[in-house]
Amino acid sequence: MQDNQPNPPEPGSPAAGPSGRDDQNQRYWFHILAQNTPAARNLHAAKLVDKAWQQGDRVCILCDTEEQAQELDDLLWNIAPDAFIPHSIAQDPTTPCPDPVGILLYPPAAVDWDTVIVLSSTLPDDADQYRRLALVAHNDPAVLNQARGHYKQLRAMGIEARVHDMRKR
Repeated sequence: MQDNQPNPPEPGSPAAGPSGRDDQNQRYWFHILAQNTPAARNLHAAKLVDKAWQQGDRVCILCDTEEQAQELDDLLWNIAPDAFIPHSIAQDPTTPCPDPVGILLYPPAAVDWDTVIVLSSTLPDDADQYRRLALVAHNDPAVLNQARGHYKQLRAMGIEARVHDMRKR
């Protein structure tokens, strides 16, 4: 007996609907800030954290250094006078972050986080597995070059990140 089920639509086609590749690509963002300071980049990341956390996501920020993690920790404690974002700095991948927001000094596991904000010099190998991912770069040549490398890695995974270039405003 022959199965009369229609073939599923190709990913990315309009018929694929919300589960198609185009929908997936709308979960990845590349923010380029007009400012050229690490402080501006950290503040932008903190605002993204607040927005995602308010939407109910478990959010992590991927950092390279303890100094950057501490700066983000301070920002999240003071982001708004009436806001409270439960968070902690996580340095050891064998000890899960108990808070809904984590500032990580190691690559995150896709099963643990809904939104990942990348400030680190390396893009996680499983970047295509996250529900949402944001790359944040400030307008500094070295940081922009690093972010371009991340963008190329995403493209190699079949992901076209949406670019928000705030330098053009």
